[in-house]
Formats: sequence, structure tokens, C-alpha cells
Amino acid sequence: MTTSATLPAETADGEQAFAESAEQGADGATEMPVVEPTPEAPDEAPVEVIEGSQGLKDAVSEKSETVGGILESLDAWAFEIGDLRISTLDVLLIITVILLVLTAAWMANRLSRSLIKRISRFDSTQKLLAEKLSTIAIWALAFLIGIDLLGIDLTALAFFGGAFGLAIGFGLQKTFGNLISGIILLLDKSIKPGDVISVTDQAGNEAIGQIRKIGIRAISVITRDQTEHLIPNENLMINQVVNWSYSSKDVRVKTPIGVSYDSDLKLVTELLYQAVNDVPRVLNTPKPRVNLMGFGDSSVDFELRFWIQDPEEGMANIRSDVYTRIWELFKEHNIEIPFPQRDLHIRTSKQFDELMDAITARETSS
Repeated sequence: MTTSATLPAETADGEQAFAESAEQGADGATEMPVVEPTPEAPDEAPVEVIEGSQGLKDAVSEKSETVGGILESLDAWAFEIGDLRISTLDVLLIITVILLVLTAAWMANRLSRSLIKRISRFDSTQKLLAEKLSTIAIWALAFLIGIDLLGIDLTALAFFGGAFGLAIGFGLQKTFGNLISGIILLLDKSIKPGDVISVTDQAGNEAIGQIRKIGIRAISVITRDQTEHLIPNENLMINQVVNWSYSSKDVRVKTPIGVSYDSDLKLVTELLYQAVNDVPRVLNTPKPRVNLMGFGDSSVDFELRFWIQDPEEGMANIRSDVYTRIWELFKEHNIEIPFPQRDLHIRTSKQFDELMDAITARETSS
């Protein structure tokens, strides 16, 4: 008796697949994909400081092989600083761009100054302030444009930031302080070109001078002897300054004078008024003033006070003109200007009388 069993279809399919696999194994091994080893990544190339140089070299090489070859040679001559690669082409490109940017900035600065001077609604101080601000803006913009044209990777130059910060903090501290001080002086108009101020030289001598210009670092003051003083802007901010023409150019001058006790004081007063009115630089308004100041050891002391409007023309010479006219008028009217006098009172004594008698007898006998 024969027994037969029917296998499920899935089992039959599995046996067929197994048989086919066995046949393939007999014919030969199935080819397996070969995984090639990944080559090690080469070291990263040095960072190009001037990215624009590569683009320039490629663009020129497409147009001219000769010029392109020259640029290739210039680019081949290079040196490295850490991760930075600087070629001769980079240096030449930097110099060219710097010259072009500086020329353009200089021309733009001259043009802006010319335009600012034509603005009629600005006074001289506002024009000067506008010129300084426009100069700073133009040069800052020129710097940024130069960086952009060169394609400089600022992150690659980040290591210069520390040194640059120290330079500003220590070496350029006074420079930036003077720059800010100059701008503040122009904004509050406490000191402006044309003002007359008192300056002190290194010997401690005070002189009066007129401000010629206010620069980025210092102001220029010219005295009557044509000596030009350069005073840092910061000094004018922290030190006391005498500005003779801050709110008004009118300056009062005081001239002391003494006459003898025998003089007619009323006549002296009239002559002093006449003397000061005869000098052209003296103002009629405010009016001059003659004051009796006191009775001195040798003279009756007067003080003549008058006003001028041009202190930049000198203070000593106006006093000289007034004194000269006073001398002439006093001579005409016999007014005496006394010299110092002393009255000596001698107290006699017995010893003094004996001494005088001895001296007299000696002179008689001789």
C-alpha cells in the first residue's frame, strides 16, 4: 500500500529555489561587489588671502595665454604664514587696488569739501564739522570697498585682530581721544576758527593767538610774532582755556597811570579821556572809563579802562598807543608823572652830634 502526501505550494517553491541555488553554486561562485578602499583625503591647501587673484588669473588666461602665463608665474612665487598663502600676484594686486582706492577717496574728499563750502546756510564751524565727518566717512567707505575688491577673507586675518586691538588701546589712544575731542569742540562751538585764545608756551610765558584751523589731532594757533602753536584737542577739553572772543570779540583793556600829588586831578581825568579817544582802535561803545584807584606812596593812581574789538591785532601795541598819547598830553599841560620818592627822617643824639663835630673839625683843620 502506497501512501502519498501533497506538500504545500510554498514548500515546493522553496525546494525549487534551493535547487536553483545549488546549480549556481556548481557553475561558479556568484560575483560579489568589490568595495575599493577610500583613499586618504589630502591635506587641506593653504587658505588664499586674496580670493580675487585666482579669478583674475583665470579670466586673463582665457583671453591671453602669454599674460596668463605671467600671472601663473607670479602666483607660483609665494610664501606661507601658517595657513595663509601670499603670492607675488597677491602683493601686486593689493598695491594696485590700494593705489586706486586711495586716489578715488582723495578725489571724493576734495569734491565733498568743495560742495560743503558752497552751502550758504552753514557757518564756518558747521562747514568744518561737516568736512571732518565726510572725510571720516569717505575713508571708512574706501577701506571697506578695498577689502571687497580684493576679496580678502577677514576670518583668515582674524589673528591680526588682537594686535590691532592692542595698537588702538595703547598706541592710538591719544589719537582717537584727540579726534573725538575735536568733534566735540566743533559741536558745542566753544572753540572755533578765528577765536582769540591765550596760550602758554613751554617756558610758561602766556601769549595771545588766533585759531587758524582745527585739525583731526590738534588746533593751530598763530600768535602776533607769527609763532604757530599746535595744541592737542584733548588738552583744550581738560584744561582751562581763556577764549577772548567766545561770546563777543569785545575786550576790555586796563591801563594804570600815576600822577604827582601836585597835579590837577580834574584836568588829568579830562586828558586821559582825550588820549584814549584819539586812538583809532578804541571803541566808543562801550565808553571808556577813568577811575581813581588810590593814593600811592609816590603818586595818585588812576586806571584807564577802554574796549577794543580786534584782540587778534595785539594787546601790547594798543597799550603802547594809549600810553604814547597820554605822555604827549601830559607834557603839553605840565602834568608830572613822578618817580618813586622817599622821605628820610633822621633822629639826632649826643653821639651823633659829637661825630658830626669831629668830622667838621677834621675838615676845617685840613
